[in-house]
Amino acid sequence: MNISEKILAKASNKEEVSPGDTITANIDVAMSHDGTSPPTIKVFEKIADKVWDPEKIVLVFDHVIPANTIGSAEFQQVVREFGKKQKIPNMYIQGEGVCHEVLPDYGHVKPSTVIVGADSHTCTYGAFGAFSTGLGATDLAMVYATGQTWFNVPESLKINVNGTLNENVYSKDVILKIIKELGAYGATYKSLEFHGDTIDNMSVASRLTMTNMAIECGAKNGIMVPNKQTKEYLSQRGITDYTITTASKDAEYEKIYDFDVDDLQPQIACPHNVDNVEDIDKVAGTHIDQAVLGSCTNGRYEDLLQAAEVIEGHKIHEDVELLVFPASRHVYEKAIETGVIQTLLKSNAIICNPGCGPCLGAHMGVMTDDMTCISTTNRNFLGRMGSAKSYVYLSNPAVVAASAIKGEITNPSEI
Repeated sequence: MNISEKILAKASNKEEVSPGDTITANIDVAMSHDGTSPPTIKVFEKIADKVWDPEKIVLVFDHVIPANTIGSAEFQQVVREFGKKQKIPNMYIQGEGVCHEVLPDYGHVKPSTVIVGADSHTCTYGAFGAFSTGLGATDLAMVYATGQTWFNVPESLKINVNGTLNENVYSKDVILKIIKELGAYGATYKSLEFHGDTIDNMSVASRLTMTNMAIECGAKNGIMVPNKQTKEYLSQRGITDYTITTASKDAEYEKIYDFDVDDLQPQIACPHNVDNVEDIDKVAGTHIDQAVLGSCTNGRYEDLLQAAEVIEGHKIHEDVELLVFPASRHVYEKAIETGVIQTLLKSNAIICNPGCGPCLGAHMGVMTDDMTCISTTNRNFLGRMGSAKSYVYLSNPAVVAASAIKGEITNPSEI
């Protein structure tokens, strides 16, 4: 069996599972945020009085924090009351950050576990060797009630990535290249299993970027074998009690893809699809009105630092707003301590509180007609950040920084 099959077999108390099998899996951690908790709670209260295990549920406010409308405030109040009633200890509702940074950062993610969340980017935690995927509110309500959910065991695609990344090329570029090759629907309900020396040498932040965007080609989950950096990250959070699952030597995959990244350029996902990817020289010079640095994809300290190194000594173009959203309170604190935030402030960037910000077009940085944004977020769908007549390009943090300086999409090598 491959990695995902082994984890699902153990979670369903089976010796072996195969693609297409329908199983009932025991869940280790379940999560919902301020946007998805209320509908989950509404369904839950129709079927149960008590959650199956309050210690295994994590509630996060991140999509609209602080609340920007009466409706948002009412949603959050529903969650507060539910958390108190169910005595859920793991509630991050005071601006701690984006759920997909908060859960690993605060020690809720372990290798070889099964994690579900009412958010499509729950696949992020596969960077730690967990089987992790998003669910709808109704399915998550059943998890809150029973601690179990059903899966069809997915087919797996083996993604081998080898080579050394050039200057100003990062894991965001690697995953955009992979999504371009597979297509927006090319991995629908499949597991992406990442291998290769490029993956093995990546930092935790870079690996999280990769698995975060597995859903953008339709994948059920993305998963990696924890490397040295990942083990150190876990150890720093007091997590030592875990097992690491690896694929069998004779593991079967639906298809194997090989990527050589030695000559990879910065990649840009162009409107209005994440798989509409071009080398940066094909779109350089495109005018922008807004630049966004942050999100569950690229809002970690490593990402802010990459942008700050490009921006230092420069000012943001007078036609551009650069919005910075650290992924968590811990990231924000470190960026303040090391001077990264000061560098960004001096450039005239707008520093916002940790959260999802404009990524979903609901809170801060919403765009009107004919505005163009370059962003480190994960989606550029029509109307994603506001008006259906606006345009979103996706890139790595260094490209966002360089573009914010020039007022147009720019290769950081030009700064």
